[in-house]
Amino acid sequence: MTAEIRFRGREHTARTLALHVLLASARHDGFAQELLDAALTEWPLPPADRRLLTQLVYGTLRRRGTLLALIRPFLSRALENVEPWLVDALCLGAFQLVLCDHIPPHAAVHETVELAAQFGRPGARGFLNAVLRKVAALATPDSTDAPAADALPVEAGRYRRLTRPVLPSPRAEPVEYLAAAFGLPGWIARRWSGRFPADECRRLGFWFDGPAPLTLRVNPLRTTRPAFLEACRQAGLNVAEGGHPQAVRVRDSAAIRDLPGYEQGWFCVQDEAAMRVASALNPEPTWRVLDLCAAPGGKATHLAELMRDQGRVTACDADPDRLAVVADLARRLGLVSVQTRPEPTGTFDAVLVDAPCSNTGVLGRRPEVRWRLRPEEFDFLVPLQERLLRAALGRVKPGGVVVYATCSIEPEENRDLVRRVVRDTGVTLEADEESVPGRPADGGYWARLRKR
Repeated sequence: MTAEIRFRGREHTARTLALHVLLASARHDGFAQELLDAALTEWPLPPADRRLLTQLVYGTLRRRGTLLALIRPFLSRALENVEPWLVDALCLGAFQLVLCDHIPPHAAVHETVELAAQFGRPGARGFLNAVLRKVAALATPDSTDAPAADALPVEAGRYRRLTRPVLPSPRAEPVEYLAAAFGLPGWIARRWSGRFPADECRRLGFWFDGPAPLTLRVNPLRTTRPAFLEACRQAGLNVAEGGHPQAVRVRDSAAIRDLPGYEQGWFCVQDEAAMRVASALNPEPTWRVLDLCAAPGGKATHLAELMRDQGRVTACDADPDRLAVVADLARRLGLVSVQTRPEPTGTFDAVLVDAPCSNTGVLGRRPEVRWRLRPEEFDFLVPLQERLLRAALGRVKPGGVVVYATCSIEPEENRDLVRRVVRDTGVTLEADEESVPGRPADGGYWARLRKR
């Protein structure tokens, strides 16, 4: 039924586009940012509405498990028997009611109820209205800093008091509470609860439920970090230096294309944890470097910058459309040393393997991952990651360097895999690093290996 629902009104708003994107995400038509970009290309919105749209989509996707826990007690039938599009509409409305302090409850209810008619289901207005009014009655203006069955995690360690307990008890059912309160799949909540103490699990939950920070990597071949910071401040932006020498943290909500120097290639978007991967390779300007899984190009272009756009960076990816994105980014940054190819040939001085992974270190930035990923996928991912690492070792010359990286925080994709390959091949593990989510950026892992 979800695939049959389409917007039938004349004018799109932030809420109609939000439901449109949520429905497309449920069909696995793409990732949230891709769907948002496509929607806004077809139906442009003013800046304030764009920000609201982004908040609604990312927030509803991140907290879907939480929102379902709030909605479920007020349904007269099992959640599985409610039309999927209607569940998405209920989640969208509930998000505005309990997690958006700047939206008046009456507006949240009214605008969400009107979506039924706008999407061709006017008969559902009464159902939406009845459920959302009951959800609205749950919220109170009071807050606490302690988890409880009647305390909803909001942001930065703060919990919002509810009028009645609707969540599992954090003391009696810690795993179930973690899953429901922070919107995590049960299997991830169980996995992390077995590895981390309860307070660390909750800290991870808060980090992944909040908006992902915007971090830019300054292109040193086009400008300097001080000059870029000054240009941003002159444009009225609140910016600061990051921990990496090229990192700039943007504390405002901003459209990337409107930032100073976008067309001139002064910067690209990249998290600090990702910046540390190319830096770990530490390439020389004369090297031939292979980026084995290059799309969308952040690390390949970073390697070229570190090499002062000399030598050669061969960026490979099996998907030609994604490979075109790499080429486009290199052109915008003014880099001529990046060459894109579907497959590598020959040997290289160094190889970077940014392996496909579970993405558990970036669940806030890629919110749909937590609902699409399944535990059995590790049975496919880990062998694939090992094959890629061994292939990289086969492509690097004797004495050359391989950096293996993921944006996962799961040990079987990271240190366990690397140590097994080191043991079997006899290569040297020179260094590795785990990035903990929220301290201060995304989670992930890299290892630097040298072939003897």
